[in-house]
Amino acid sequence: MAKQQGLTPQTEDFSAWYNELVYKADLVDLGPVRGAFVIRPYGYALWEHIQRELDTMFKATGHENLSFPMLIPMSYFQREAEHVEGFSPELAVVTHAGGQELEEPLAIRPTSETIIGELYAKWIQSYRDLPLLYNQWCNVVRWEMRTRPFLRTTEFLWQEGHTAHANEEEARAEVRQMLDVYATFAERFAALPVIRGEKTAGERFAGALQTLTIEAMMRDGKALQSGTSHYLGTNFAKAFDITFNDVDNQQAYAHTTSWGLSTRMIGAIIMAHGDDTGLILPPLLAPHQVVIVPIARANDEAARVRVGTEVTRVAEALRSAGVRVRVDERDGMSPGWKFNEWERKGVPLRVEIGPKDLDAGTALVKDRLQEGKEAVPLAGLVPYLVDALPAFHERLFRRALDFRAERTREVHTFDELAEQVEVGFAIATHCGDADSEAAIQEATKATVRCIPLEAISVGASRCVHTGRESGHATKVVFGRAY
Repeated sequence: MAKQQGLTPQTEDFSAWYNELVYKADLVDLGPVRGAFVIRPYGYALWEHIQRELDTMFKATGHENLSFPMLIPMSYFQREAEHVEGFSPELAVVTHAGGQELEEPLAIRPTSETIIGELYAKWIQSYRDLPLLYNQWCNVVRWEMRTRPFLRTTEFLWQEGHTAHANEEEARAEVRQMLDVYATFAERFAALPVIRGEKTAGERFAGALQTLTIEAMMRDGKALQSGTSHYLGTNFAKAFDITFNDVDNQQAYAHTTSWGLSTRMIGAIIMAHGDDTGLILPPLLAPHQVVIVPIARANDEAARVRVGTEVTRVAEALRSAGVRVRVDERDGMSPGWKFNEWERKGVPLRVEIGPKDLDAGTALVKDRLQEGKEAVPLAGLVPYLVDALPAFHERLFRRALDFRAERTREVHTFDELAEQVEVGFAIATHCGDADSEAAIQEATKATVRCIPLEAISVGASRCVHTGRESGHATKVVFGRAY
């Protein structure tokens, strides 16, 4: 059981706050392999809600789920040079099985473009077979040198979508559609405002011609890439011979895409909403939307029965209204201990009902975003709580949006850029030169998080770093990132 110790304040050491909270809120525990964490039931319930909502959105856009093996022949990676170069440092490889050395080593899936490409070449023969719109929920392994729960882990859970199309136009439309699905999910369910944008060439997924991203700001002002969507062109189609007879009966290469969102989204929720007390969870994803704490002395059986009867009535009515409710009837723990635990775990609404409350015909409601408690008439308690949940989401989203606005500023000089990325996002004109990007990162530890999709070329303008006039200059978002 987690000890109810205080957390390091965010302003003192944000990383320490995060590392303490993921354990003290019972989200994870250490696994036996470095960087591979156990996701505990409370953390996994959060992931299940993320998965359920996203899966519904995927299926609404015509995608089907399937499952591919996690072991991939090493020769598959070598067919797409840029892809193998990008993932080689992170590969975990099986060389022995069944007591013998394998004829060909097998990589443990870091992502599935290669094995899926092999099967797509078999499944696609004609334009009538297209598009293929598939997704899988699975775990992957990437041998990270520096790990942190949910953000960078040796093994993590995610979904990866893989589609094949007859032409570039359809494939690029798919890439944008799925980015919009991620952005909609982040804002509608996770109360997480995001910037939709395109990665620069140096930040693209290995083997992609275009990578789109959603970028969110955490409460220390840093960015977190929370979901990506990639246009792979015909690179993987050529590597794996994914060809088909088009409408003119000519051989053509399929245009493929991939897109993914992982348990990193849990890290985003923690760092975008949490405070010095603990988690603050968005209601639509919270394992428990409402927690009811009955209050009665252990030796007062009449009061316990009276309170228990009313608590049961309220809980059943909430469940009938579709609310996820937990009644905390654990013995041997004081009400104050329970209050602190549920504050730490970020439950949106807490209800306290005791004999005095029943005498007054009210219950005390604690909103995780507000100080103090509100006495609410028992007769109207259930509709009050049902209405309070969407209102909680809106306040949580607005809080994150306002914070991002406070920490975002347009800058015009390199000195301003270096100063601004200390606290948040800097919007600046940049020439797009890769060497310039690298120099900025070296000097400030900031990268181009994205080129916002709503942005347009600003025409001839001076780059914030080189000072050169450039006819291709664009407003980009710079920030330090996880």
